[in-house]
Amino acid sequence: MQKTTQQIIVGLGERSYAIDIGAGLLARTPLFNVLPHQILIITNTVVGPLYLDQVRAQLASHHVVVHTIDDGESAKSLANYGAIMDTLIQYNFNRDCAVVALGGGVVGDLAGFVAATYQRGVRFYQIPTTLLAQVDSSVGGKTAINHPGGKNMVGAFYQPQGVLIDTNCLASLNDRDYACGLAEVVKYGVIADAEFFAWLEAHVNQLNARDSGALTYAIQRSCEIKADIVAADEREQSVRALLNLGHTFGHAIEAAHYDTWKHGEAVAAGTVIAAKLMHQLGELSAADMARIEALLQAFQLPVRAPKMPLAQWQAFMQRDKKVQDGTVRLVLPTAIGAASLRPMADWQVIGQAITAMSTTND
Repeated sequence: MQKTTQQIIVGLGERSYAIDIGAGLLARTPLFNVLPHQILIITNTVVGPLYLDQVRAQLASHHVVVHTIDDGESAKSLANYGAIMDTLIQYNFNRDCAVVALGGGVVGDLAGFVAATYQRGVRFYQIPTTLLAQVDSSVGGKTAINHPGGKNMVGAFYQPQGVLIDTNCLASLNDRDYACGLAEVVKYGVIADAEFFAWLEAHVNQLNARDSGALTYAIQRSCEIKADIVAADEREQSVRALLNLGHTFGHAIEAAHYDTWKHGEAVAAGTVIAAKLMHQLGELSAADMARIEALLQAFQLPVRAPKMPLAQWQAFMQRDKKVQDGTVRLVLPTAIGAASLRPMADWQVIGQAITAMSTTND
C-alpha cells in the first residue's frame, strides 16, 4: 500500500487525462495543470459549505461563477440542466471556459452533460467528493440527466480533462453513503481482479475505519481497473458493460424504492442476485457466492432485495440500456475476478434468483 499521491492515466489518445489521488489535494496549487480564465463550479447544498471556499481559494486568479443545486438524485433534472445553461449564458461564458464538478455522482453527471452540450462542448473537470463518485462515476466520461421516464435517459459520452480525488473529503461522508462507495469497490474485484478482492477481504477493518492508506489503495486499484476498461471500450460496445455488475437488478430496486434505497445499496443487493443466478446455472461456486455476499455484508451493505412482484422487476429491467432486441443482457460473475455479459430470456430462472435473494423488509 502506498500513502503518497498516486496518478493514473486514462489512455484515450489525444483525449487522455490524469486521475490524481491522495490526501489533501484540494490545497494543491494549481488544482489542475491548465485551467481557462472563465470557470463555472457546479456543486450542491451539502458539499458547497464544506469545500467550496477551499476550491475558490485555489482559483483566486480566475473568473469563477458558482451554481449550487439541491442534494439528491432528483437534482439531476432537465430543470436544473436548463437553469445552469441560463447561468452560463447570463455570465457570457465562451467556448474557452471550463465546468468544474465539485460533489458526488449527481453533480458530476449533471455537470458533465452541461459541459458536453454548452456551445457543443467545453472543458470539464471532476472533483468527486464521495467514495462512489471517486471510484466510479467521475471516471470514464458517462454524463447524464434523468427523465421522468427513467434514470440517465438523456446523456452523452464526454470525457473530463482531469480528475482530482482528495481522500480527505471522505471524512465528511455519513456511514451509509460511505458504504455505498464500497459496493462499487467490491464490484471491481468481482469482475476483474481476484487478488484485489482478497485484499479487500483482508482489509475490511481498515476500510470501515477509513484508514487513509487503505482507502488510497482501494481507490487507486478501482480507478486502474476502470481506466483500463474505458480505454479498451469507451462507448460500452463490449467489455465496458461488465462495469454494470449488479446494476440491472439495482436500477429496478432504485426505480421502485427511490425514496428508501441508495444506488450503492441497490447495486450490492443486485450483485448478490447476479451471483445467485450464476450459482443456480452451475457456473459460480457456492464458495465464491458466499465470499461475495460476506464481503458486502462486512461493509454494512444490504444483501437482500426488497420484495417486489416479478412483473415489476421485469418491467423495470426491460428499460435497461443493455436490453437488445427485447432480451435482457445481464452482467454475471463466473468466478471471483471474472464476469460475462449474457442474454437471459428465461424469466422463470431469473425470478428464482430474485425470489431467493429477496426479503419482505423494504
